Amino acid sequence: MLAARPAVLTCLAAISIALAPFGAGALSAAQVKTEWIELDAPEAKRGGGTAIPTAEIERELRSITQEPAPEATAASPLPEVRYGENGLPKPVARMRAQILEAAYSGDIERMRMVLEANEVMPTLTFGEMDDPIEFLKDSSGDGEGHEILAILTEILEAGWIKVDEGTAQEMYVWPYFARYPLSMLTPQQKVEMYRIVTSGDVVDMEAFGAWNFYRVGIGPDGTLHYFVAGD
Repeated sequence: MLAARPAVLTCLAAISIALAPFGAGALSAAQVKTEWIELDAPEAKRGGGTAIPTAEIERELRSITQEPAPEATAASPLPEVRYGENGLPKPVARMRAQILEAAYSGDIERMRMVLEANEVMPTLTFGEMDDPIEFLKDSSGDGEGHEILAILTEILEAGWIKVDEGTAQEMYVWPYFARYPLSMLTPQQKVEMYRIVTSGDVVDMEAFGAWNFYRVGIGPDGTLHYFVAGD
């Protein structure tokens, strides 16, 4: 940048000389239109890429685990809700069965093997976490993990939907309320929902604009991507 400025100054000097015969007024007008043009990137940007802010990473994570359900229209009908293993790819059905087996056992430690079967630890929180089992215990009202295991069974026994089909974010999501317009639930579906959450929870979620209780996401290859709650 320093090497480029002398040339600019020389150019300005030449303009001044050329305009001298016309008086100071002409030179003043020319100077008003003169701008400095940065020819190089600022020094702070040299020598490496720009770091991605933590907040941006968290927003991207939330967009995967908690995307508000789209409003149904004639062009985009309500997603199909299914139950049990009907329609699930074998890897997905296998992971669901493994999670349910561990949860119904009542032994929170049995979840460790399920969680660690992934190449990357599934998302259990949007905050910091050391040991996943200790985190689940701390998140459980009884302090032993039994409540959180019960919630997990209720989630995975509920209906599910397939989302983002044909994209890299394709996922099988439990319960389907997590990606279903809450305002369009039938009376029967509301009964299903109240098996998992209270009416007070629903009021809060309607005000928030999306389901923010626990949800589970499993990829087509059987990878458990998240078991997470919160906004």
